[in-house]
This record gives sequence, structure tokens and C-alpha cells, in this order.
Amino acid sequence: MNHTLPENSQPICDYEGSTYRTDFWEGQGREYEDLAERIALHKLLPPTGARLLDIGAGFGRLTGLYTGYDEVILLDYSISLLQEARARLGSKPRYQYVAANFYHLPFVDGLIETTVMVRVLHHAQDVPAVLGEIARVVRAQGHFVLEYANKRHIKAMLRYLLRRQEWSPFDHQPVEFVALNFDFHPAYVHQHLVQAGFAIQQERAVSALRLPLLKRTVPPRILAAIDGLFQQPLAALKPTPSVFLCSRREGSAPIASAGSFFCCPACRSAALIEGDGTLTCQGCARQWPIVDGVYDFRWPRETDGG
Repeated sequence: MNHTLPENSQPICDYEGSTYRTDFWEGQGREYEDLAERIALHKLLPPTGARLLDIGAGFGRLTGLYTGYDEVILLDYSISLLQEARARLGSKPRYQYVAANFYHLPFVDGLIETTVMVRVLHHAQDVPAVLGEIARVVRAQGHFVLEYANKRHIKAMLRYLLRRQEWSPFDHQPVEFVALNFDFHPAYVHQHLVQAGFAIQQERAVSALRLPLLKRTVPPRILAAIDGLFQQPLAALKPTPSVFLCSRREGSAPIASAGSFFCCPACRSAALIEGDGTLTCQGCARQWPIVDGVYDFRWPRETDGG
């Protein structure tokens, strides 16, 4: 569902209370897509590290790929999905569960070594703002693994050439095909990644075999294995509906000092004191709840008035 925030705030696609895992992944026959995405992420993700942030982690679908990281932060706007992830993964200190708006990440500058964002950017109305905020929290030489929905895939090009769709897959601007669901031209994503301070290192073209007939007749693991063979060779052409890439944070990005972690998304103060189920900001006096092990930093709130 779409979540309308106060005036001057970007809208958020909110999955609170949804049955995303059972309805979207398990109930719609997307095992092939899940497996193909895992292959791509496994190839692109730095295998080890100190701290990984998964933006839009939902119920923790991809956490099995993060075993090489000392600390994993699962971030989503939906508290219910994060609670589902926590029920699956447990309350181990290795995992942190954070509800937050991806336009206002509640972390100090340069905290994160590796960031992952899969099936999330297509909900961003303001891509430069999201990428700029991610660049702020990723430390110098840190990595950002991103998936985006590609508007210039083969089926879109054929539909356009056959005059079965109005929008052009060759135009660089995003297309919003339903509310808060966007497809992006690769050149658009590349441009804004570079502007945010990221240098693209590798890419993979994913879900080339996303065709109903193939999915009905070929076992998902075989489809995904074939997909994995062609992800890198097809990366230059990007004919697929999904594109994965790994980029590195360039320039003089900071590295967070030892012991620093959260910052207030409203005022950016890092002086937060925990007590009685809340974190209280010493900069602006806002209180951020801790709900069943989930830090609730969702901001702006409807009651903030802008």
C-alpha cells in the first residue's frame, strides 16, 4: 500500500500488515526469480565484512547469503515484515532490525561497509535522494549492491515497436506504470549512481527466462541455472527485466568513529539515549520506540505536519 507522509515529504510504499512472503513469493510461482536473484547476489556481494545493511529487507528473504558478515542490519518501512524476519532469524546480537524511511536513514555517516538493495528502488519517486542518502552512510571504498527494474528489456522493446504500449523503453526518464512502481533506463541509474559518488564495478542481467510457458514446463532450479550462465554475458546489453550491479563508494567518504551507530533521522544528532523501550534524541528530544526488538525510526510521521 502507498503511505502518504506530511507535505514536502516523499511518499512511501508501505507493506505493513501484508502477506508479502506467502502471496508474492510462495503463492505466485516465483521460485525461479528467487533462485536467479540469489545467483546474481552471490556473484556480486563481497563475501565477508564487518557490517552489512539490507534496505527493504522485508521478511529476511536474502539473509542466508550474508553469513560472511559480523553484523547484519535488516531495514524496512514495515514493522510487521521485520517482526516476521525476527521470528525466523531469532534475537541474535548479530542481527539488528530497523524500521525506517529510505530517504532518512537513521545511521551516522560512513557506518556501513556493504549495502544491499534488491526489489526496492522501483518504489522510489526520488531516486537521486535515495542514492544520496545511501552514499552518506556507506563508508569510503564500501560497496553498494543494487537491483533495479529495467525499462529497456526485450519484451518492452517489442511491445513498443509493435505499438502495444505508449511509453518508450529507449527514453532515459523513469516510467511509473502503476502508483509508486517505476521502471528505469540503465543510463538513468548509471548517471545517478555516479553523481552520488559510486563507481560501477560489475553488472549482471537477471531473469532473462521470465516467461510463463518456460516457468510452467521447466523446473525452477534448471531455469535459474541457465539464467546464471547468461547473467554476465548479457550484462552489456541488459535485455532483461531485472539488472543487478555492484558499485564502490569513491572519493573522500567518511568512516564512522568506533562506537557510533544510530543518528536521529529528524535532526541528525548521534546523541541517543536508550531507556524504557525508547531511544531519546538529545538534540531534538524526539523519542523513537523499540517495538518487540525493532527500532522504529520511521520519519517524517503523519503527526509531524511536514
